[in-house]
Amino acid sequence: MYLYLGGDVTVMTEEIIGIFDLDNSTLSYKTREFLSEAEKSGKAETLSYDLPKSFFICERNKNDYSVYICQPAPATFLKRMEQFGKE
Repeated sequence: MYLYLGGDVTVMTEEIIGIFDLDNSTLSYKTREFLSEAEKSGKAETLSYDLPKSFFICERNKNDYSVYICQPAPATFLKRMEQFGKE
């Protein structure tokens, strides 16, 4: 199944490693450091000019990943997945 993240980005649900709430998870120094490194290395992509509420980590192949910073909250994406029978 495919999940629309915003902008022109759609990912296969099998590629999703995690969906994270940006407000809660960035309280951790390690998460902020991870996101900063992903941005510096070109692996992070912001999908909206609005205030972001979530980020995805998706596996592209065995040793590579992408980070997508999105406007909708994680609960919104989970509802989308549940609508199509994928939890």
